[in-house]
Amino acid sequence: MTDVVRIRPEDMVAVALRPLTKGTAVQAGDLSVTLKEDIPMGHKIALRDIAEGEKVIKYGFPIGVATAPIALGEHVHTHNLHTGLSGAQDYTWNPTHPADGQAQPLTFQGYRRANGKVGIRNEIWILPTVGCVNDVAEAIAKQAQSLVQGSVEGVYVFGHPYGCSQLGEDQENTRNVLADLACHPNAGGVLLLGLGCENSGIKEILPRMADADMSRVRTLICQESEDEVADGLKLVKELAANMAEDQRTACDTSDLIIGLKCGGSDGLSGITANPTIGGFSDRLIARGGSTILTEVPEMFGAETILMGRCEDEATYEKTVALINNFKNYFESAHQPVYENPSPGNKAGGITTLEDKALGCTQKSGKAPVRDVLTYGQRVTAKGLNLLSAPGNDLVASTALAAAGAQIVLFSTGRGTPFGCPVPTVKISSNSQLAAHKHTWIDYNAGALVDGTSLDTLADGLLDLVLDIAGGKKTRNEINGFRSLAIFKTGVTL
Repeated sequence: MTDVVRIRPEDMVAVALRPLTKGTAVQAGDLSVTLKEDIPMGHKIALRDIAEGEKVIKYGFPIGVATAPIALGEHVHTHNLHTGLSGAQDYTWNPTHPADGQAQPLTFQGYRRANGKVGIRNEIWILPTVGCVNDVAEAIAKQAQSLVQGSVEGVYVFGHPYGCSQLGEDQENTRNVLADLACHPNAGGVLLLGLGCENSGIKEILPRMADADMSRVRTLICQESEDEVADGLKLVKELAANMAEDQRTACDTSDLIIGLKCGGSDGLSGITANPTIGGFSDRLIARGGSTILTEVPEMFGAETILMGRCEDEATYEKTVALINNFKNYFESAHQPVYENPSPGNKAGGITTLEDKALGCTQKSGKAPVRDVLTYGQRVTAKGLNLLSAPGNDLVASTALAAAGAQIVLFSTGRGTPFGCPVPTVKISSNSQLAAHKHTWIDYNAGALVDGTSLDTLADGLLDLVLDIAGGKKTRNEINGFRSLAIFKTGVTL
């Protein structure tokens, strides 16, 4: 059984695939290394002597600079390695000309909507336009649970604390995301629930819903209703009646938009789970589908790889703006650009932001970048899209759903139970997590370490996604864990 992996031949470090003890001799290709100290699973081992100030190579790219001399066989981590990144940069377009593969589309059973979009669920979504009516929405949903039968697959509230006391772009973000969700094809019916005096009321949301089937939308302003819960329940019953005859029909992979996200990553995430998702992404795109990569701060250090894959110079320029605008966002708030990775990431073996980013971007596979989306913008281009959103798990996953993703694939090495408004598939980077948190994890990419091939895992993930698109429940759905988080970027009045 393999103890370590050297990802690229030029790498100066290997990654421990299981906990290893001092004095153990490990084999990295044709190189034998005796460990000078204990190495936790997912952590890095020096494969040669590294001088202080020298760039350390992993994934074939620098992941930081050695802050002290590192000897062959020593642990490489935060005590002797630091990021080499600094502020906004100038970039040069160096296209790598990636090619899309082509494969026969596959089918699943989905809900074809009047506007041509396809939902993979047929749910009623209650969307408060302002946090003041979250509890009213919950009361309506509680009384509406008896409607969940037949073609009505659920009644859900996606509450949030915003919709008022916001200004400028921050306020526009809230309005756009609520409109995006109101138009989402996973919702067979939508109740927009307003208070009546908020900045982002129903009259501000509706104009942003030009492509919505308004026969599937109801609105209620609570201040204008004598009994808002009773009136809301009546409207939800109308939506349920409209959905009674909805049926799943054959749809193909070109109808799918899948969000790509990672969180609670460890040192194996970029070796097992994220490459598995990348293999899935390439397979889906080859069959006419679309994927979305987000969490921009976790592209820092690997952004030039994505830039090189842009299909044209205009897309490249949009990617440069995506990266530098997010750096400016940090600097405008007087915060460090590279305050990453998290404590959990570090405990799992990720040392620097470059280390994290090079693993994170593995989720995008090898396909060309077709488009770059601002926050709150919806996918229009087939293939791989980049989306502006932060790394925060729920905020980024919500942004993926708002952009049109019917499913979010979420890799993790530490584990997390949450779900966003759409099915959120948890993919473990290691088998220990999959066994320990089997009530959270949907798919175990850690099997790669035990001998399952990457192609087999990517094929299996594609099969699982099609099953989920056809109605199979994810763990977050079974557990009833579904939430929404909107990106807060401005002042609160």
